[in-house]
Order: sequence, then structure tokens, then C-alpha cells
Amino acid sequence: MSEANHGIPNVNSTVEEKLLFLQENMVNFVNQYNLPLVEVSLVLSKYIKILSKSLESEAKKENEMIPDSIMSPFPVKDSTNPSNISSFPLETILENVDSDRMDIFDTIIRTVINSTELPFINAITLLRDWESITRNQLSQSTKPGHLFSPIELPQDF
Repeated sequence: MSEANHGIPNVNSTVEEKLLFLQENMVNFVNQYNLPLVEVSLVLSKYIKILSKSLESEAKKENEMIPDSIMSPFPVKDSTNPSNISSFPLETILENVDSDRMDIFDTIIRTVINSTELPFINAITLLRDWESITRNQLSQSTKPGHLFSPIELPQDF
């Protein structure tokens, strides 16, 4: 049996092993706890922002540029139907999220990234895939209650 089957990959593991471990843990947690779309979206947004700022800072020190394909969200697939999500009562939505559940999801992401020393560029790429799914589902929301429906991950995700 490989070491990856026993727990978190070590810092010398391949980037692919680290990404797979992060992906598996995120998918398992989201599915096990039926994490609502809004909660997944908020946690992802937090991490993408943190990692992006760190990458931009390092790139600036080295006088380099990070490609827009990594620093910008993927386009929403079906943007023909304008969402009225901006009219949803933000305060009420935020009052109804489960902070404990979000903290656990946050901890999973942070722990895997930090303890495996997963390169930020790879972590952002993975999180952008998740962000794309959440943004597409958010764009289809017509009522605030839709935000609290479990995120729907593709079968092969």
C-alpha cells in the first residue's frame, strides 16, 4: 500500500497526489454534509482571495505576472438568464449559514494546502474549478432558498 492511502500526502509527494487528496477530501465532506451552495461559495471565495493575494505579492517581488487564466474566475456557462441574486437579503442569508460547518470545510482546505505544501498556483487552479461550479449554480438561483440547496457536483468531479 502506498503512503497516500494512509493519510495526508507528505511534502515530497507529487503535486498530483496532493491535489487528488485535497479534491477527494473536499468532495467527501461536501457530499457527506450536503453543504449548501452558499457555504461552499463563501469558503472558496475566501481561499481564492488569500491565495491570489499571496501569489500576486510574490510575483510583484520577482517582477513577474500571473496569467489572467489563473487570477480570474472562469466565465459563467449560461449567462443568458440574468440572476436576481443581487436582490437577495444578504444579511438574512449570512445569518443562516452554518459557521461550524464552514469552519470545518475551511480547515480541510487549509490543512491540506499547508501540511502538504501544495503550490498555491495548483491550489488556485483546483479551487477555480470548484468556483466555476458554484458560480454557475448561483447564476441559476431565483430565490434565496436556492442558495441553501446542497451544491451539485458533476458525477466525474
